[in-house]
Amino acid sequence: MEPPASPTLSPSQLARLRELGEERTAPVGEMLYRVGDRSYPFVAILDGEVAIVDAAGNEIIRHGSSGFLGEMNLLTGQTVFVTAVVTKALRYVAVERGALRALLFEDGPLSDLVLATLIERREALQQVDGIGLEIVGPHTSEATRRMLDYARSNRLPYMWQDAPPPGGGEPPLVRLPGGTELRAPSTGQVSRALGIGRELAAREEVDLVIVGGGPAGLGAAVYGASEGLDTLLVESTALGGQAGSSRRIENYLGFPAGITGSELTSRAVTQARKFNARTATPYRALSLEPDSGSHVVRLEEGHEIAARAVLLATGAQYRRLPVDGLSDYEGLTVFYAAGPPEGRLCAASRVAVVGGGNSAGQAAVWLSRGGALVTLLHRRDDVRETMSAYLVDELDRAGVAIRDRSEIAELHGKNGRLEAVTLTNGERAAFSYLFLFLGALPCTDWLGDAVRRDENGFVLTGAAAAADDLLETSVPGIFAAGDVRSGSSKRCATAVGEGAMAVQFVHARLAAQAHAHQA
Repeated sequence: MEPPASPTLSPSQLARLRELGEERTAPVGEMLYRVGDRSYPFVAILDGEVAIVDAAGNEIIRHGSSGFLGEMNLLTGQTVFVTAVVTKALRYVAVERGALRALLFEDGPLSDLVLATLIERREALQQVDGIGLEIVGPHTSEATRRMLDYARSNRLPYMWQDAPPPGGGEPPLVRLPGGTELRAPSTGQVSRALGIGRELAAREEVDLVIVGGGPAGLGAAVYGASEGLDTLLVESTALGGQAGSSRRIENYLGFPAGITGSELTSRAVTQARKFNARTATPYRALSLEPDSGSHVVRLEEGHEIAARAVLLATGAQYRRLPVDGLSDYEGLTVFYAAGPPEGRLCAASRVAVVGGGNSAGQAAVWLSRGGALVTLLHRRDDVRETMSAYLVDELDRAGVAIRDRSEIAELHGKNGRLEAVTLTNGERAAFSYLFLFLGALPCTDWLGDAVRRDENGFVLTGAAAAADDLLETSVPGIFAAGDVRSGSSKRCATAVGEGAMAVQFVHARLAAQAHAHQA
């Protein structure tokens, strides 16, 4: 699949871009940017033509007059994955990233056009061979699987060689766009090398630290920063959480046609940065040390954050099938999200989506429409017990087969390639790929005894924690929102609302502290 061509910018939009940018010219053969560059401006084409090519010089697509160049790394700051070379004498407008961000907040129609196009191009690049990171390491290596999960969750284009790194040494070997090689790097090292995220000081002091970058965390970051709090959000994997990997969220207020998780996340992150909320990824939280003055969150690599208030928004992690040998297949033929790379893998193949919630239904519909032969397996008597009615109807229209009261007891295959599964009733069914949507467990082990949790590990708040405020934990000044909170509804919109509400409680807590200090 090729990235889609640029939509046409209107004359008024081109005029607005001229006001903010600089008009330039370029002869045939000039490279506007190349694979591995750390930055490039937004390019709006007035006259001429530009070809987008990969590192080997293979042409991917061409853009002409009134089109524009770029994809999501234009907003995220990531290293450039492709090269732009002039093929017809060019006259264009170059707009620096900072000016573009400001314009996207002011101009709704232009923002919708540009954001949707950049996101669509990123998804398309994920399906083009030879672009992005090159990860070399065997699937038996936990470090390799962790690096693959990092690439997938951050929606980075990547290639994977299931083999030991050349020259020996610990896997994986990661080749960055531009040719730089990193041997056995951490995900943080790769992230910094790609220009993703923010480098934290050894110690940061802030008003509010948000641990977790899903909908609740992003909602809190937007409202906290917009209301004047010095706000820092830290996330261990990728901004967006589970919602960020959703193929389409169709019951989110204000988007009657639905919105993809990646687009919702991209808009939220851009909005948070507009108000100067800082986002730092990937930094894994190791411990929380409550204190009457500033609470301290300790992170990996020796970083610590002292904050007047803390919001726990770490969400939950995917449940795994309780079957032997599952790790042999994970990342190869067993997945926990259905993105463009996975969709490309399983077209025209027999696929089982396991789970009865909305995420499972959305994935099944999307995979089926991409050409896979999809069966939905779930353990209840009727999928309508746990899935929204509109999605059940979508499954029918997409031709997805539904099997009630079906659970997997055994996997069959070799070298990480799934061939079949045995169900708990003894029946054997042929599948080449599994997509697991089995719910989640709270990401709270790192908290220890810092705050009270329920018997399943979810954080207690409000009356259940003997706290004054609905979202406050058993420790004053520490709050919880979203899926990590005991009793939450596990819905995207609710998580965003709780994140925003938590900021109100933070303000009240900080005001009370200031009043007590003055007294």
